[in-house]
Amino acid sequence: MKNTPTTTPETPDRGDSPGPRRPGTVPPRRPGSTARPPASVPAPDPAPVSASDPGSASASVTASAAAPSEAESTAKSSAIMAAGTLVSRILGFVRTALLTVAIGSTAMAADIFESANTIPNIIYMLLAGGMFNVVLVPQLIKAAKKPDKGSDYTSRLITLAVLVMAAATLVITLAAAPIMVALTSNWSPAMLSLGTAFALWTFPQIFFYGVYAVLGQVLNANGRFGAYMWAPVANNVVAIGVIGLYLAMFGSYQAGGDQLAEWTTGQTVLLAGGHTLGIVVQALVLFVPLSRLGLGLKLKFGWKGMGLRSTGRLAGYTLVTMMAGNVVNLLVARLVSGATEARASLGEASASGGPFEGLDPAVVEASIPGLMALNIAQLITVLPHSVFVLSLATVLFNQLARSLHRDDVPEALATISRGLRNFAVPMMFSTVVVLVLAGPLGRVFAGSSETAAASAVAIGQLLILLALGMPFRSAHIYLMRLFYAAENARIPMLLQVGTAAFTLVIAYVASIFMPSWAMAYLMVSVFTLLHVAQFVAAHVLVRRHYGDYGAGEVLDTYLRTGVAAVVSGVAGGLVLWLIGGYSGGFPWSTIITALVSCAVVGLVMLLVYFVMLRAMRLPELTEFLGPLARRIPGLAR
Repeated sequence: MKNTPTTTPETPDRGDSPGPRRPGTVPPRRPGSTARPPASVPAPDPAPVSASDPGSASASVTASAAAPSEAESTAKSSAIMAAGTLVSRILGFVRTALLTVAIGSTAMAADIFESANTIPNIIYMLLAGGMFNVVLVPQLIKAAKKPDKGSDYTSRLITLAVLVMAAATLVITLAAAPIMVALTSNWSPAMLSLGTAFALWTFPQIFFYGVYAVLGQVLNANGRFGAYMWAPVANNVVAIGVIGLYLAMFGSYQAGGDQLAEWTTGQTVLLAGGHTLGIVVQALVLFVPLSRLGLGLKLKFGWKGMGLRSTGRLAGYTLVTMMAGNVVNLLVARLVSGATEARASLGEASASGGPFEGLDPAVVEASIPGLMALNIAQLITVLPHSVFVLSLATVLFNQLARSLHRDDVPEALATISRGLRNFAVPMMFSTVVVLVLAGPLGRVFAGSSETAAASAVAIGQLLILLALGMPFRSAHIYLMRLFYAAENARIPMLLQVGTAAFTLVIAYVASIFMPSWAMAYLMVSVFTLLHVAQFVAAHVLVRRHYGDYGAGEVLDTYLRTGVAAVVSGVAGGLVLWLIGGYSGGFPWSTIITALVSCAVVGLVMLLVYFVMLRAMRLPELTEFLGPLARRIPGLAR
């Protein structure tokens, strides 16, 4: 369910989906793994790096304006990284769609595998992710400036990381059985047995997540950014190949059977072992660019004086923020896992009475969303934020940091206002697109079994609930960047910890009064409400600490883009109705027809939206389109 509002350091990117995250967090970006982010709460948004204190734990950006050559280099690096992220995301969608064909999306084996395949990433982030991302980066940057280019320091660091992660991974893997018991709810012995079998193959991913993160930070500290972002592509390619082999050997998922009874050891080894192989490849490919740095790295012991304790308060606050988020991820995932057992019970009960009496048991089971469905919904709804908001926010963050470094608060507030108004253009449209196309989007990731339509409806319902919080999530995360730019990580930490505690209280109290099969619906509703609450809290905090950022103008832009988006939604809904989108017709037939429907309806909506914004003469449209508008005269006029 990667969704409790947060703002924390970036997690390694698996290039596929966002696992459960607390509201405000950004798809825990897991180390390029092929599985979706853990399904419990949205992953934390990467905490920006400070632009004014090169020695601070988050300082990797200089406060001074870049020279032309440096700016060109930065632009090139950003383009390479963005391309790698985009390709990885696309392949991640392909991987996810294929996986649902292989094992289903609202099926028992799917949820069990999803749990075992996402827990390693959350545990990695809980134990070491924050340390790698927040503490090691500035130390590596400092070491890279030494006469040996950081060879000695980097060798010692990699040696330490390998030993610590190997020991931790060994202990955690040996404890796979009790961990699966602790992090799942109401699973039967047979379910726990299969989950533990999966975990024995997937938990070793923790070690390779660590290797990937450390090697990636070494490369980044030496100005080699591309490999770190492109490595998840290799991971997804491996995963897609593994799933293709699985389909060739075992066929696609068919509803109505007993997955637990029919599941074989060969399926476990290929599916779980193959996904772990993807993480292994993702880590190992980084040795190629690493060897080209010419550092002469080797195993080296002795870690006294490496400066690992001098993280400073900024890093300390960020680490606490990240830990709070990941603890919530684990506990929320545990809560949602209860739907897996409840699904089977409802299917059996439909034959003897109850609210589902008279319905096909297979259809009843397919209509209950669990961890897999939740992660798929988060994967879809987090995409617009990742593509449109994070890229622009990264550029604007540097401007924020430079303004605050000069004590120019009015300029910083103007940058905040500008960013929020620009974000309105893609986010309001994306929100309405998800609302209109929730069903067909769900069908894309519902597999190919005879109950795929029921699974699509379940995923679509989650999408609708999550979509309502999309603009608030992005706005909250961006507002928090003002505090990071001012090197005040305490405020985001307090907001995140408070939100995390509130999430757990609401979720676990509400779960007492709600059936287990409804846990995914409960959590996405909580996430959306918390996204709204986080935005309100962020708005109040920014105004209290820095003053008005032009909230009235921001609201006006969101209302105007909202009106345009609604009009485009009406047009898109009409097209969808004409092709049978509301009567089980063409969009619901197959994955391909669902994709075609999404493309056609989405294009119609985009054209109408663009025409509406032009008619409104919205200035933010021109600024958002940026280079494209400058190359095509009249495009945004």
